[in-house]
Amino acid sequence: MKKFASLALLVAASFATLAAGIPETLKPEEAPNYHRVSPQLATAGQPSADILKKAKELGFATVVNLKMPQEGIEGDRKILESLGIRFVSVPITPGSFTFTDAKAVAAVLDDPKAGPVLLYCHSSNRVGGVWAVYQVMKGRTPEDALAEGKKVGLKSPQMIEAVQRVLKPNP
Repeated sequence: MKKFASLALLVAASFATLAAGIPETLKPEEAPNYHRVSPQLATAGQPSADILKKAKELGFATVVNLKMPQEGIEGDRKILESLGIRFVSVPITPGSFTFTDAKAVAAVLDDPKAGPVLLYCHSSNRVGGVWAVYQVMKGRTPEDALAEGKKVGLKSPQMIEAVQRVLKPNP
């Protein structure tokens, strides 16, 4: 009977952890500009090495990194893949950002098997830009989408201009 009770408590604790999902908050030194957007998605600036090492324990199944290769993404990739976390790199800068980049991120965010997902870059500025374009893809107005992007880190004039360029209809 004790074994059954212990097993039942273990199962209940496991389900409680799953139900709780990814963290509501993280300290700025753990992941700057961290926002839990939904139970299946969080956005952030560069997570600390400790947070990356605990990503699976925190509930993440996939990580989308928007940093350029020269910004040192391979260390993050190795840590996350060693934990069994899917690592997706969609490298962007304000000058290189395209609608195709946003679609690549959307393909991950829209995949029900991918979540929970952590979407990050260095400061979350690029995350906010991609999030704004994604919001337009989901039917939001460009103005509302920019406001949503700013909530998760969009702040530089260059990235705001990049979002506006990406959203501009092609003639």
